[in-house]
Amino acid sequence: MAKLSTEELLAAFEELTLIELNDFVKAFEEKFEVTAAAPVAVAGAAPAGGAEAEAAEEQTEFDVILEAAGSAKIQVIKAVRGIDSSLGLGDAKALVDAAPKAVLEGVKKEDADKAKEALEEAGATVTVK
Repeated sequence: MAKLSTEELLAAFEELTLIELNDFVKAFEEKFEVTAAAPVAVAGAAPAGGAEAEAAEEQTEFDVILEAAGSAKIQVIKAVRGIDSSLGLGDAKALVDAAPKAVLEGVKKEDADKAKEALEEAGATVTVK
């Protein structure tokens, strides 16, 4: 197999949906016995409460987590497709069926709030982390 450059790999990953990328990361972690979790920084002389407050203020990326679809599952599937237009009907249904599941990851606060509002209007239970 020919060795791919970083740019070629990034271009290939760019084509994947969030679900496909998530499946790839899980398979990669299992194959190489590693985790993709971000390292935790150790606070030096700062008091614990201050470090937590700073971390909360500095958060610029948010994840929108679908906790439950509720009774209007079809409306929630439509809302998921509206949020992530790259998802097909089957992918959106699979995501809703797999709840709790991330609908969006690493998005701006405004985008996370819009997605949460759209999903809640459709009848879903949503959290933003």
